[in-house]
Order: sequence, then structure tokens, then C-alpha cells
Amino acid sequence: MNARAPSPRHLVLFDGNCGFCDHAVQFLLDRDRDGRLSFAPLQGETAAGVRARHPDMPADLDSLVYVQVDEAGQERVYWYSRAAVRIGRQLPGLWGALSWVAWTMPWFLRDLAYRAFARVRYRIFGTVDACRIPTPGERERFLP
Repeated sequence: MNARAPSPRHLVLFDGNCGFCDHAVQFLLDRDRDGRLSFAPLQGETAAGVRARHPDMPADLDSLVYVQVDEAGQERVYWYSRAAVRIGRQLPGLWGALSWVAWTMPWFLRDLAYRAFARVRYRIFGTVDACRIPTPGERERFLP
């Protein structure tokens, strides 16, 4: 994917080394039955293209990032708690509803909690050397 190519409509960028991020991707795959979300590691070429198109992204982002392309083709990038809440909104049922509730909380409090957890996630969940092998249907949702 080159720097000018748009992302899929709903793209989740994740830290490919983080145990929590791996669990989060598995959680999303299991609940996103309609296949709305696509995934790419922050260490890959897809994420490099997003970073090139959005130089305002913090350079040290190493957790979940959400990239959304609206109906007009406008690409928007969200990080920290805004990313988590917007990703959750794509899920059906209770998870989507909980995301709407979380959205009502002040963003600076959500970000404070998100960043605090992000700092300790490696100590709690460790790193991953290998991930679950995706099914053929899931495989097409992963970008380099």
C-alpha cells in the first residue's frame, strides 16, 4: 500500500509485539462477525502509509490506532481512548452500547486511564512471538 492509497473503511492498527494488543485483535475478530474491521500491525507498511498521510500522528504511538474512512472518502485517524471507543462502536450488541457510554466520559479522563494502562500492559500481558493462525476469512482482513 503506498502512502497515497486510502485505508479500508475501518482499520485497526495494533502493536504486533504486544500481548494485550494480540488479545484485543482476537477479541475483535471473534465479535466482528460482519467483518467490518481490517487489521494491520503498527510495524508494517500499511501503518507506515497512514503515518505518511497523517504527520500529526504522535511518532511514539505503540498501542491501538483506529483509521476510519467516511462516505466522502475522508480518512480520519484516532488514537488513545478515542480509538478504543470508536473501535468498540463497530461491534454489535452490548459492546457497541458500552462504547457509547464510554464516549460520554470526558476524553481527558479516558485518555489518562488509557495511557496509564498502556504503560503497564507489557508487564501484565507480555509480548507475543506468534499469533493465532487466522482462518481464510480472517486472513483477508489483515494488511501488511
